Formats: sequence, structure tokens, C-alpha cells
Amino acid sequence: MREGWGQTMGMIFAFFAVSILSSIAGSICGIGGGVIIKPVLDAAGIMSVSSISFLSGCTVLAMSLVSVYKNIKGGTAKLNIKTSTALAVGAAAGGAAGKSMFQALKQAAGNEELVGMVQALVLIAITLGTLIYTLYKEHIHTMTCGQIWVCLGIGLLLGIMSSFLGIGGGPINLVVLGYFFSMTTKEAALSSLYIIMFSQITSLIQTCITGNIPDMEVSYLAFMIAGGILGGTIGSKVNKKISDAGVDKLFIFLMAVIVLINIYNAVKFSGLVI
Repeated sequence: MREGWGQTMGMIFAFFAVSILSSIAGSICGIGGGVIIKPVLDAAGIMSVSSISFLSGCTVLAMSLVSVYKNIKGGTAKLNIKTSTALAVGAAAGGAAGKSMFQALKQAAGNEELVGMVQALVLIAITLGTLIYTLYKEHIHTMTCGQIWVCLGIGLLLGIMSSFLGIGGGPINLVVLGYFFSMTTKEAALSSLYIIMFSQITSLIQTCITGNIPDMEVSYLAFMIAGGILGGTIGSKVNKKISDAGVDKLFIFLMAVIVLINIYNAVKFSGLVI
């Protein structure tokens, strides 16, 4: 009995550690943290793909709520309410569509390992593309889109990808916000968290309404949400002190690590590695 209790506490500590460290990095860079949480827990192979996606989404929601509030209150970066809200509304609709796509693929495949492999492969492509863009962004001519319908459409696509992958938003948000709206690194980070907040709220509501909440230990969820809140608080404070260049360096490092983890996950889910 004591051995079982010790194992449970070890798992709780592991979940909390992953959630708080990912949320700190996610809050600083504006990537949400889910793009770190999801592949790390997938690699550990400690629970189903559906459970990990749900835990990741809830953690990211908690982190984004805290981070957006702290950043706006502290004046860390300027938030374009009109553009960001249009993107967020589109992302909320996309979040619902992405969740439906995930459930449809899961039912059609009848195998969560296959679903996990698809998610890992898509994440590799997105993360690599984001990494390349970030390394060469100083040489890329950006745009300034202001039309509401364009913002809604872009938000829709962002919401679909983030919800389907269970990452909350991730690095693709920063590339899109930087390229289509010429936002600085910190402006893009804040807008990304704002968008993530809306899409995750919609995704969670949809999951609850449809009754697709996966089986899991409630204690894991509680500690991951606590890690998300604490990580968002710490990350917001660090974001005030770090420069745009510092954020970019951290972002590049994280993208490189995430690519490697997702390559491992894709191979693992394919059955080539035991």
C-alpha cells in the first residue's frame, strides 16, 4: 500500500513539474506550454493520447488566463483588442472544429497509437517551419492585415490546429502574428496567449457538453492546473525583465528540443521502437 502511495505521489510530482516548467516557458514565449506538455507526456507513455490532450488543454487554459491578466495589468506589451479579439473568436470556432476532427480521427482509426503518430508528425512539420521562420525572420517582409474577415479566417485555422493537436496554440501562433500582423515578439506572445485562452475555453466546454472527458486521476488534473497557474504567474514576471532577443533565443531552443521529442514520439507510435 505504501509502495502504491509513493508511486502516486511520484506521478503527481512529475505532472506538476512538467506543467509548471512548460507553463513558465509558454508564458514567456507565448506558445502556451501545451506544445511542450503534449510531446513530453506522449514520450513518457504513462497514459492515453486522449487523456494527455485533455490534461494539456486544461493546463494551458489555466496558464493563459493568468498570463493574459498579469501581462495586461503590468503593461508588459500592448494588446490590439480589435485584431486579437477577431482572431480569438475565429480560434474559438476553430477549436470546436479541431476537437471534432480529433474525435473523428480517433473513431475512424480505432487506435490511439495511430492518432498519436499523426499528431507527432504534424507537430514536427509545424515546429520545424516555425524554427526556420524565427531564424530568418529579420530577412522576411511582413504584412499588416486589418480586415476583420481575414482575422476571423486566420483565427479559425489556428484554432483548428491547436485543438486537434491538443497543444493550445503553440509556436504557429507567433509566426502567423509576426508575419500577417507585423507584431513584435512580446506583442505576438501576448496576443497568442489571448487567442489560446479563447480557443481552450471553447474546447473545454465542447468536451464537457459532448461527454468526451477521458478517464484520469483527478489529482493529476488538479496539480497540472496548479502548475499552469503558478507557471503563468512566474512566466509573466520573467517576461517583463527579458528582452525580445532573449525571448527569441529561448523560443529557438525550445523548438529544437520539441522537434527531437516529436521525432521520437512519431517513431514510438509507429511501433518501430518498443
